[in-house]
Amino acid sequence: MTSRLRLALGAATAFAVLAAGSATIALTGVAQAATTPATVILDGAKLASIKSQLVTAPTTGQTRALTALKKAADAALTTGPWSVMDKTSTVSSTKHDYYSLATYFWPNPDTADGCPYIRKDGQWGPTVTTTGDLMAWAHTWQAISNLTLAWWYTGNSAYAYRAELFIRTWFLNSTTKMNPNMKYGQVVPCTTSGRKEGVLEMSQALTQVLDGLAILNSGAPGWTSTDRSGMQSWLSAYLTWSTTSSIGIGESNATNNHGTWKDLQDAAIEFYLGKTSAATTLVSNARANRIAKQIDSAGKQPGELSRTRPWHYVNFNLQGLIRLAELGRKVGINLWAYTASSGATLAKAVDWLIPYGTLAKSWPYSDLDVFDPSLCRDKLHAAATEAADANAKTAYPLVPSPSGGDVWYVEPVAWQILSDPPVQK
Repeated sequence: MTSRLRLALGAATAFAVLAAGSATIALTGVAQAATTPATVILDGAKLASIKSQLVTAPTTGQTRALTALKKAADAALTTGPWSVMDKTSTVSSTKHDYYSLATYFWPNPDTADGCPYIRKDGQWGPTVTTTGDLMAWAHTWQAISNLTLAWWYTGNSAYAYRAELFIRTWFLNSTTKMNPNMKYGQVVPCTTSGRKEGVLEMSQALTQVLDGLAILNSGAPGWTSTDRSGMQSWLSAYLTWSTTSSIGIGESNATNNHGTWKDLQDAAIEFYLGKTSAATTLVSNARANRIAKQIDSAGKQPGELSRTRPWHYVNFNLQGLIRLAELGRKVGINLWAYTASSGATLAKAVDWLIPYGTLAKSWPYSDLDVFDPSLCRDKLHAAATEAADANAKTAYPLVPSPSGGDVWYVEPVAWQILSDPPVQK
């Protein structure tokens, strides 16, 4: 939601820190996974190791995180499923096409009908969350992630069956599925055409769905070869649209966080579909095309700092870059080891956040949002773990945990996203 996804749904509530304690949580489900999942961003071997620890000697952090994950998954057992067919209006000729409104556009105060709408960077328009598919998408894709991870760790088949229902409803069933395109994402009101920026609503969340699919592929009850081939077909069709349409190509050419997330989306789909060479090329090119151009020698991200919500955007872009690095592990590309000619590195960008995340310094930039230091904690986890960054390892315990708790202990991936619609001053 990233960004829109996680906290837009109140995941801070879903992942609320429950009572502390390190007692082992019983894992008594009826259908454990057969193999280590071939995940795309998450590390399947780490997931297997965590599951083993949860049975034998869980840490307090793992226990709290799993309890919260199960709570979120339990809630998903009695809500939904959602579909693109649920919306009440669209500018497309068919409801099967995803539709959403441009995030930062407002009615024109100088005209009777509000047209043409005007852009207010960083300020969500008044009807963005109540028009189109944005919230149905957010609910569905987050539920898929929560349910598949909960099944992986507990073996409770109810979680797998529910995740499969959501996937089939959103992607596969002929009467309810989303067409594999983003032609009508982020339409500016008073117009009928989608924008390249709308692709972000797919790219920032799709990796969670891909990892959910990989988890189900590892032996989930009820998940069939027909389901697997159906998702491969859908993803293949979407990848073709994403890499050949004018909207998709335009988003790839974006030089800010949009371009970062678009690279991640396409590379992740390619990797999932076995197009490893293409995925490797995209990840490799991120060194010169993203890290070198987006991060300066001090670790600042000038393009994101120029926005009206700079703390959100430096963290959001860095989240996408770190996920590219997490995918890079799978294809033999170490983005953490790359140093641009300017001296810029991914680790420097993480370390630049530290004094603000630890509250050693006040955030010096004008910002519409209420400052949330916890937003950088997952990036510090990643740098400490993946890059052996001593600064990050020392700092992350000093950064406040997100209001919903630190889920890194069962979901070791750069995931934290600031609330959207944002909490603003």
